[in-house]
Amino acid sequence: MAEHTRASITIEATPAEVMAVIADFAAYPAWTGEVKEIEVLATGDDGRAAEVRLLLDAGAIRDEHVLAYTWDGDREVGWTLVKSQMLRTLDGSYTLAPLGDATEVTYQLAVDVKIPMLGMIKRKAEKVIIDRALAGLKKRVEG
Repeated sequence: MAEHTRASITIEATPAEVMAVIADFAAYPAWTGEVKEIEVLATGDDGRAAEVRLLLDAGAIRDEHVLAYTWDGDREVGWTLVKSQMLRTLDGSYTLAPLGDATEVTYQLAVDVKIPMLGMIKRKAEKVIIDRALAGLKKRVEG
């Protein structure tokens, strides 16, 4: 089983405001950097995306993958990898906790690639992905 990397950030907004940005997949190319194309393939009963296709371009790494999403109101969203060319695992979640007028957002991620890679390098890559995602989310929500 893949190990998880985790980090948190405080965003000056309510959990509902933060989750609205997370759920707005069409806007991802505007604030995530690595996501170049996105397509919602299926939606759940709550109207939120259940399956999403993403085209990522992170310089040396270019990959298209499909993720399956599960939502717990404005408290948590999790995803698991359905299909990818380069990845074996891409499981993660955003967990939102209210802090008065702000929200603590915790991002957890586990990545496993199909090519051999040292665990230490994978953890560093996960940390970079998480840090960029949290910083981008904060800027998008607060901006």
